[in-house]
Amino acid sequence: MSITIIVEGKNDRSRLRRLLTPEVDILCTFGTLNTLKLESLRRTIGDGEVYLYMDNDSSGKKIRGVLRDAFPDAVHMYTRRGYAGVEGTPDEYSITQLEKAGLEEYILYPQPFQ
Repeated sequence: MSITIIVEGKNDRSRLRRLLTPEVDILCTFGTLNTLKLESLRRTIGDGEVYLYMDNDSSGKKIRGVLRDAFPDAVHMYTRRGYAGVEGTPDEYSITQLEKAGLEEYILYPQPFQ
């Protein structure tokens, strides 16, 4: 079964891409959602598992609401207020969110400094 994380923008996607194996697809809404974009997401994802990781601002909350209706079984991951969106969220915090979502086997953990 495929795994897809939906984020808002390409910077969010590239930030997460560094933390995840290539088996996980990361798709962008590019900050907007219309019927065409939603249908495209549905077709691309199919019956796969869906995870939503949106910014903790009004735009992110609006997009999350639309996606919640389109993908009612999606797992929700959240940034903290005060972080500059997903792209500004520290890797350690994003890793914690990915672990809480049950994606441990797909995380590329950074090497510890020695």
